Amino acid sequence: MREPIAVFVQVGPSDALTTAVRKGTVWSVAGVEVSWSDGTVDVSAHTISRVALRWVDRLPDNALILGDAWERSYGDLQWRHQQPERLLPWYFLTHDPRTGRTTGAGVDVQPNAFCSWTVDADGFTLWLDLRNGGGPTQLDGRTLSAATVRQFEDAGTPWLTLHAAVASLSTRLPARPEPAPVVGANNWYYAYGENFDEKAVLKDAATIVELADGHAVKPFSVVDDGWYPGGIAAGGPWDIGTPGVFDNMAGTAAAIKEIGARPGLWFRPLRVREPSRWGRDGGRALDPTYPPVLELVRADLQRFKGWGFELIKHDFSTYDVFGRWGSSMLTGNGSQFHDPTRTTAEIVLAFYREVRAAAEDVVLIGCNTVGHLAAGLVDVQRTGDDTSGRAWERTRKMGVNTLAFRLPQHNRFFTVDADCVPCTPQTPWELNARFLDLVARSGTALFVSIDPAARNDLTDKALSEGIRLALSGGDASGIEPMDWLVNTTPNSWRSGAETVHYDWMLPWGADPSAP
Repeated sequence: MREPIAVFVQVGPSDALTTAVRKGTVWSVAGVEVSWSDGTVDVSAHTISRVALRWVDRLPDNALILGDAWERSYGDLQWRHQQPERLLPWYFLTHDPRTGRTTGAGVDVQPNAFCSWTVDADGFTLWLDLRNGGGPTQLDGRTLSAATVRQFEDAGTPWLTLHAAVASLSTRLPARPEPAPVVGANNWYYAYGENFDEKAVLKDAATIVELADGHAVKPFSVVDDGWYPGGIAAGGPWDIGTPGVFDNMAGTAAAIKEIGARPGLWFRPLRVREPSRWGRDGGRALDPTYPPVLELVRADLQRFKGWGFELIKHDFSTYDVFGRWGSSMLTGNGSQFHDPTRTTAEIVLAFYREVRAAAEDVVLIGCNTVGHLAAGLVDVQRTGDDTSGRAWERTRKMGVNTLAFRLPQHNRFFTVDADCVPCTPQTPWELNARFLDLVARSGTALFVSIDPAARNDLTDKALSEGIRLALSGGDASGIEPMDWLVNTTPNSWRSGAETVHYDWMLPWGADPSAP
């Protein structure tokens, strides 16, 4: 990656960006030094909020531009024409429709800054958010390795270029072992955290085992939100299940195993039901820079493992750190952390590393986790916002979009999870079955939420075929969205030697809640 032509620095959160003065490979201003060495950006300062690095590179006329998402995507990933104010998290590609050439740039996974790009007619800018919560980080003179920048060359097609780009950003991660397919049941999209008990959980386990039909790879059966006292997404402590409903979580895990599935469990690690002295602003969202908070999370994970759960899904941590979702999560001027000497990215990375170490060999799913920071620290990443067992349109918008635009991250950063395929009376099975077929072919994680009331011979046949295909690893030759340059939820997909067309839209006049 060639050197930037200019560097700008923001010290305080309300300060204007100031142009740094270059001397060799170091840019200095206001007590801040920014150095560049073979693409690695180091920042030395006492106080720092942001650094911007600028490159000149004329954008082709009518170019299409693609970026990633901070954490989950929200049905918003797409190729767009020039939009200079559009923040493109982590990496970007530009595609010239006239020549067919696709290029771009990005930062390696696990950076110590929240990194995004803007692209305009004359060039592109890398923005390094180095804040601590809503205020500046007190580096106190230390040198922070903020990010390593990579440039992407054309690899033949936009799809191949994105694959090559993602691969180049993950070269420093340990080699991923050949991952076993992650396939199973999850009760969220028919139970929604309410009105289920151990009997229902064991029925889910029996259903997924029945539909797997003796496949050599065992499926999971995940107990999602609602198994503990306090209500949906209420938070910990996570030491007991709901009395009279889940009296013995170790016994529940053992019973799932006895049926023939692998038990999984959901929890929200950075939330408690009562205000805590370790909460941010004295609240219920825990501050992960307090050592006792990390000790609590470690103890929770060890307890779940001791109960016999083989998969843990940790959720909501980005919201609990930022108080916001998705694209707006870095826009607030909220409070700072208990430890103001580390950037928010450093703090989030340290939290993920603690979770990974405590979980040991348990399969970890990150949900509402920051993909570029969680890469290499979770086994599975929920890459899109929730699908739905109540409204098909949400599954189309969220599930298909994230699979199409983040599939190249699969088995490089983590196992991609486009979220559950629902089978419920409220959603049209014909459309859910198409999503099931696509996810199964992709070889990504496949979880199904099966309402017992929606089962019949038709659904069981399609579910069994999809589950068995996914347990076998999907289409070994890979799949590719063919119309992704012009469609946020592609209809045409290459699968092996064939092209498969999926119609995702409800017929005009149809009742969206019809089975």
